[in-house]
Amino acid sequence: MPNTILTATAVTREALRVLHQKLNFVGTITRDYDDRFAQQGAKVGDTLKIRLPNQYKVRTGAPLSTGTDLDTVETSVDLKVQTQKGVDLNFTSVDLTLNLDDFSERILEPAMSVLAANIEADAMNMYKDVYNQVNNHGVAASFTRVLEGRKILVDNLAPLNARTCNLNTQDNVDLVDGLKGLFNDKATISRQNREGFMGRTAGFDFVENTLWPRHVRGGANGAYTTSTLVAAIPVSATPLSQITVSTGSGAFAVGDVFEIANVMRVHPETKQSTSVTQQFVVTEALAGPGVLKFAPAIVTDGASKNVVVAVASGTAAVTVAGTGTNAHGISLAYQKGAFAFATADMVMPRGVDFASREVFDGISMRIVRQYDINNDRFPCRLDVLYGYKTIRPQLACRLANK
Repeated sequence: MPNTILTATAVTREALRVLHQKLNFVGTITRDYDDRFAQQGAKVGDTLKIRLPNQYKVRTGAPLSTGTDLDTVETSVDLKVQTQKGVDLNFTSVDLTLNLDDFSERILEPAMSVLAANIEADAMNMYKDVYNQVNNHGVAASFTRVLEGRKILVDNLAPLNARTCNLNTQDNVDLVDGLKGLFNDKATISRQNREGFMGRTAGFDFVENTLWPRHVRGGANGAYTTSTLVAAIPVSATPLSQITVSTGSGAFAVGDVFEIANVMRVHPETKQSTSVTQQFVVTEALAGPGVLKFAPAIVTDGASKNVVVAVASGTAAVTVAGTGTNAHGISLAYQKGAFAFATADMVMPRGVDFASREVFDGISMRIVRQYDINNDRFPCRLDVLYGYKTIRPQLACRLANK
């Protein structure tokens, strides 16, 4: 059978296919592709605006409620598509006369593996935006803790579809060992025992990823307090995203999860207290006593109300989860709408040997190749231009295990 010269389109499609199957975090969240980036003379900048669901306040009785807090206020978040990553290759004429299977196995597979790993590692930093956490520090993962994470997602009205429990390797070991032979059909149990794959149970698709970082907690001790919230604070629809902490010592690190005594989470729809303490996540590092910035912003009235402050005066304890300066494992349970990953079409250059751009399942990739006549080689680059953003952190939950 005669050799077939590989085309730019064939190479790009195969590269995208290999990349996609290696992205088991990015592949399970919302992926947006916007072809406006590709239009010559109609550039839209580097930012996509993603609209968030509207929220409303319910009245009781016949009289029409009035007030600015009842106005429909549409909100959005900005997702910047500005990170460029790629892999550079150097083909020979012989390489390009291979069939696609050989070419994929020898060249594209290892190239896309390293590209996927770097993209995933970038996107996984979004765990620091997630404030809901199952605190199980220093202890092996268990199915009970996964179910606690599921409860948090249900309580936050996460849709039932497209839920994933993405485990670090240690948590996967602990859960597979604890659950082997349970809950799944024969074929799934067989795969679980052979490959360490959890399968689907408790409403989650379970996957394993080697790239989850360990979170290093700041050194904040247990003596921090705040008076910001409890000094007869007025009921307000104005978001509060920082408090003043005092009396304690030690640093707060970005991504640390903490609670404020007597600040209770409300039901997302009825706005009634759930009697469960609201969790917050540190958004800006703080070396000691001072102004602590966090998410979600506290709102005590209106359609966006998310907490009830259950004490009117005095100070309240600020308690950080985990042990100071210790690192702990991170796994993540989430519904796909919690996070977004977007790619954009990159400009197609002219005057090159060949160039191609393809989109597969919301991921756009460009390949450009030139010919080096002196060495009979084809220097080539594969590029992805992307961005990511935590859109609705309430639809995710961190699992903090050993």
